[in-house]
Amino acid sequence: QVQLVESGGGLVQPGGALRRSCAASGFTFRSYAMSWYRQAPGKERELVATTPGGSTNYADSVKGRFTISRDNAKNTVYLQMNSLKPEDTSVYSCRADHWPATYWGQGTPVPVSS
Repeated sequence: QVQLVESGGGLVQPGGALRRSCAASGFTFRSYAMSWYRQAPGKERELVATTPGGSTNYADSVKGRFTISRDNAKNTVYLQMNSLKPEDTSVYSCRADHWPATYWGQGTPVPVSS
């Protein structure tokens, strides 16, 4: 059974930091590109960061503040979010891709507010 279980969400103050984790099971994690997406209320879902193997790519809005990493031994992908802004408030979800399969985590709200 495929599972992507996310953890590490919660209310954060502007300027604060948070680390999201996404633990995978039920598929060959190291073969999959792993990504983080977010969707704010009333907006379309957007790609935040992706790590298709050894490389990483980021949305312009988070470059220099967010870091995606993966631990293939633990079947886990992380998203370190620093210098958070109110506009980062969204539901964050992890995603695994290896054509033709795509799997999603459950999504967790990350409110950034004082």
